[in-house]
This record gives sequence, C-alpha cells and structure tokens, in this order.
Amino acid sequence: MKITVIGTGYVGLTLGAGLANLGNEVCCLDVIEEKIAKLKSGKIPFFEPELDSLVDQNVKAKRLFFTNHKKEAIEHGQVIFIAVGTPSQKDKDGKFIDDIDLGYIDGAARDIATYASEYKLIVTKSTVPIGTAERIKKVIAEMTPKEGIVGGQKKSFDFDIASNPEFLREGAAIRDFENPDRIIIGVETEKAKALMTQLYQPLQRIGRPIVFTDIKSAEMIKYAANAMLATRISFMNELSRLCEKTGADIKEVARGIGLDDRIGPRFLQAGAGYGGSCFPKDVRGFIATAKQHGLDFSLLKVVDTINEKQKESLLPKIKKLVGDVKEKKIAIWGLSFKPKTDDIREATSLVLIHQLLKEGAQIQVYDPKAMENVRAYFSEQQRTGNGLSLMSDAYACVQDADCVVLVTEWNEFRLIDLSKVSGLVKQKNFVDGRNMYDPEEMKKLGFQYIGVGRGIGRGKII
Repeated sequence: MKITVIGTGYVGLTLGAGLANLGNEVCCLDVIEEKIAKLKSGKIPFFEPELDSLVDQNVKAKRLFFTNHKKEAIEHGQVIFIAVGTPSQKDKDGKFIDDIDLGYIDGAARDIATYASEYKLIVTKSTVPIGTAERIKKVIAEMTPKEGIVGGQKKSFDFDIASNPEFLREGAAIRDFENPDRIIIGVETEKAKALMTQLYQPLQRIGRPIVFTDIKSAEMIKYAANAMLATRISFMNELSRLCEKTGADIKEVARGIGLDDRIGPRFLQAGAGYGGSCFPKDVRGFIATAKQHGLDFSLLKVVDTINEKQKESLLPKIKKLVGDVKEKKIAIWGLSFKPKTDDIREATSLVLIHQLLKEGAQIQVYDPKAMENVRAYFSEQQRTGNGLSLMSDAYACVQDADCVVLVTEWNEFRLIDLSKVSGLVKQKNFVDGRNMYDPEEMKKLGFQYIGVGRGIGRGKII
C-alpha cells in the first residue's frame, strides 16, 4: 500500500519505518527542512534502539523516503497518518495547563484538504482528545465544500477518518510495533475497516489482536490506558512516603501486592516521578477533556499533583545527607526521563537541576544518551551560570562529589563498579531515586544511602 505519515518525530518516524518494513511504500512528511535533510543523509534526530538500522534498511529497499513537499506527500498516500505533536499548552508564566494544543493537527488537516484530489483514509496516530476526528472532518469540510468553487476549482474529495492510537514505549518502540499487545482501530465505514485490516494483516498473521471499535472509543482507550498506568505510579509513589514514615520497604510492598493476579506487578515501582512526552501530557489532556464535558476528574488531578511533588522529593533527601547544598558538589547519574531514550521532556532530572542551581550547588551530570539534549536545554534556558558541568562518563561525574544521585536507571549504572565510585567521591552519600541498589551493599561500602520508600524496617541507613 502507499502510505503517507505526516510528522517525523518519535511516533511518526517509528511508524513510517515499521510500516515500510511490512512491505508498504511510505512517504514521511515534515515541514522542518533541517530534519528532512538529516533523515535523507541517514541521521536519526533522536535516540531509539534499532530504529536507525530499520530506517536505513527500508530506505535502501526504496520502501521509505522523506520529503518536506506537502503536495508530493499528500498525493502519494491512499492512507495518511497524522503523527504530529500535540503538546500541553502553557500559561503566560510558562507553566503547563491542562489544555492540549491541536494546532499541528489542524495544520495537517488543512494540508490534506489543500492537496488531496481523490479518496484518502485519514488516520490519527497522535494522542489526541476525544472528538479530534470530528474536528479534522470539520476543518476539511470547511475548506472543501461539496458544492461551489474555491479558488477557481472545485476542491471536494472523498475521505474517511480513523483513529489508530500508538502504544509505543520509548526505548522499546520497534519491539512494540512488531509485537504489540493489541492494535486499536476506530472506524466509521467498512471501506476504512477493510483498508486498515489489509495494512495490519502481516501483524495479525502472527497473532497480534486487532480491536475494531468506534472512533471516540479508540481515542478514549489511549488516554485511559496512560491515565491508568500513571495512576499506578503515583499510587506507589504516595505509598512510598508512608513507607518512609513507618519503616516499611516499598520494594517488599510492591512485590507483595504485585503477586495478586487482580493487580499484577507492572508499574508498581516507586521512584522519583514519571516524565516524558506521554504520561504528563495525556493525564492533563484527559483532565481537560473531562472538564469540557462538565466533569471534575479529581482522581487524575491528584495523580498529577503527586507526580509533580515526587519530582521535587530528591532535594530533601540530598539535604538530609549533606545539609545545606550551597557550594556542595552534587553528581547526578541519568538525565533522560527513562532509560533507552535521549528524551528529557518533563524529566525529573531537570526539576532537580533547577532546584540545586537555585540553592547554589555545584552540579556534575552524566547520561549515556541525553547529554546533547541537556546541553541544548540549558543553553536555551540560560540558567546555567557556573553551576552546571556536563561530564564525559559516570566516573568523572562523581569525582570529588559530596553526594551522588541516581535519577535514571540505565543499565550502565546498574553494572558500575561501586567500590571505585566510593574511592572517587569526597563524601560517601548516595540518593537512589529508582531503588536500583541494595541498601545493605551500599552500607558495606560505607555509603550513607537513601532510597525511595525504603524505611528502617530492615536496618537500612536512612
């Protein structure tokens, strides 16, 4: 099939490469000329394991190509996926609010209306509020009246709308595309259903379930899934606070409740809060959708509040070990919002760095993949002063540190020589924001150790 994907961000590029690998002829469109130039030269604009080789393989096979020419791209695909950004909006002070910015969605709809001249199946892949498909139909209808002349030409064309939400995890996107838990597709017509069935038939043949539903239910499923996972995380983070007060160990609590078949073990790990491009934005978007329908989604408001507080929970732990952080050297391991990605959007590390800079600390940071994004972020923010140093590796990062803080649980840190670390630091203080290390082992190495929700019940140093 001939496919067009509008947007070459994380979702769009992964989708385009994945569909091309299934044997389709895929055109990826982006209006940013620099990004398209990089893709044409074989450079991926972000880190995702295995994606570079998949893109290269399908470009060489002439199943995947890139363009910034809208007309070329829109005319190419019988099926057009919209995979543009849908960021949270910000207020005048730069703080996130619940409303979702659908400007890029509207722009994609206008481009399709401008250049399409024959039947198109328009599929929303971006995470969007419930009712966005209807919004796209309205935008196109306003630009392409079935009767009358627009710009000297009759512009109407036949199209269907579908919703096919993505469930890709950053760091495992290729595996998730090729072996999805489920494929959710919302359609209105049999023609749209037939085309989507044909498109995903290779995955269905290997047992991946396709669930067809109405469009609004498909849009709701995406928000509901992320909201549920975010709720589990915030529940465990709130529970970790109680564990710290009572002496219970959140790791043991998670294991105990996770063995209940009705609950299961996934997303029960307490930590320093969730970030990234999905959970924070989607929780806020779901709250906004409820508000638009006259409902106060109080549960999700609390989920979001708990998460934002959890991101601020590392500094008090640092202070418990070193006291006033002014002019103290703090080493931070891990800057991306999760391992196996260079994405720092709404990452806990950024919250901590801003806190430490405000209090006059000297900060040394290291991440296996996110260093350039952090360098660009703080250059744009113009908040670095002389307090932030980007280090070349994990050991250089801890040199002469008064406290080491693990923020992102990369395997590199899991396998690190902690005895070597103990000889490099100035003071043996360690804050484990992801409960990666064994408290007793850290104690044997002479560290004062604080985890998340790991109380005194088993003799841990807190």
